[in-house]
Amino acid sequence: MKVRTRSTAVIGSICLVASLALTTASADEGAAPHKAAKVALTKVATAKNPSAGAAGPGGTVWIAERAGTVRTLTGQGLSKPVLDISAETTTDGERGLLGIAFDKDFKHFYISFTNLEGTSTIDEFAVRKGKLQPDTRRTVLTQTQPYSNHNGGDIKFGPDGYLYIAFGDGGSGGDPHGNGQNLDTLLGKLLRIDPRGAKPYAIPADNPFVGDPKAKDEIWSYGLRNPWRFSFDAGSGDVFIGDVGQSAWEEIDRAPAASKGGENYGWSQMEGTHPFREGTEPANHVPPVHEYDRNGLGCSVTGGFVYRGKAIPALKGQYLFSDYCDGTVRALEMKDGKVTGVNDLGVNGGEVVSFVQGGNRELYVLDLGGAVSRIDPAA
Repeated sequence: MKVRTRSTAVIGSICLVASLALTTASADEGAAPHKAAKVALTKVATAKNPSAGAAGPGGTVWIAERAGTVRTLTGQGLSKPVLDISAETTTDGERGLLGIAFDKDFKHFYISFTNLEGTSTIDEFAVRKGKLQPDTRRTVLTQTQPYSNHNGGDIKFGPDGYLYIAFGDGGSGGDPHGNGQNLDTLLGKLLRIDPRGAKPYAIPADNPFVGDPKAKDEIWSYGLRNPWRFSFDAGSGDVFIGDVGQSAWEEIDRAPAASKGGENYGWSQMEGTHPFREGTEPANHVPPVHEYDRNGLGCSVTGGFVYRGKAIPALKGQYLFSDYCDGTVRALEMKDGKVTGVNDLGVNGGEVVSFVQGGNRELYVLDLGGAVSRIDPAA
């Protein structure tokens, strides 16, 4: 990893680049914070540049390391690699192993990475008795990336059983190719596919742009700059997306579980609720439920999860998130899909690149520097 420097060319890019500038993150002053839940971070393991994680079979938690390895979390720390694709990826720019996911029955495991040419790749493995079957590996989907930043790469299975894939706008700065608002590309989008419905995958018939000759059928929602971590609320099914800003605003977007898709989150006409470079707000713009400016130490939002665990009752129903440069773990209090409070939980996760939800719905924080920490009630 390169030493962090003040480079305006990368300010606002995803959390993986160590050259991100230390430029922001104050909480929204418009929402009065309530008394925050008392939490602590318990370090449970040390990884090499952890980048993503997922709940695995048998109550396990699987941790991806950016250079291409996957390990399982045990009582003694992390296991030896259960998967190693380090010869197939690179950590140049914002590349690497960027996402992992299991399907609902833990019968298949998916990885999201950039290959040696920088192409975003989603691969599948069969799982038997909790172990990957290397000989079953197949490629599900690929997407050429024009630049080495804004790859996105997070993957999750939704409550509907479909695989959702988040891709950034393709990189550089300011969305030079207009990908965010262009429905004829997968870049700058949240996708929804059925990886088991056909080979290499099937398109769900109720995807919002199916049948539109000017749009890609895989698209679920669009207008994203660099969706850095999205999740589904295990209680409500709502989706939350942390979308990294260009130079002024970080945002968190939300869609209710009842959504039929098609949301336009505005980029690159909008950055949060603000026109970007004299852009015009689209008529169908869905504004973020929360945004924060760059007057503090933050620079790159890291989306998290709505807390649905049992260890911290006071935190139930709150959406946790952080920022790569600031590291403070914060929580949004929500009511009827709107933010009613913003709480500083009083803990710092370091260079926070991801949150992980275990099978028991307790949450972990991943620090790119290595720490894997569980969010526990304060003593």
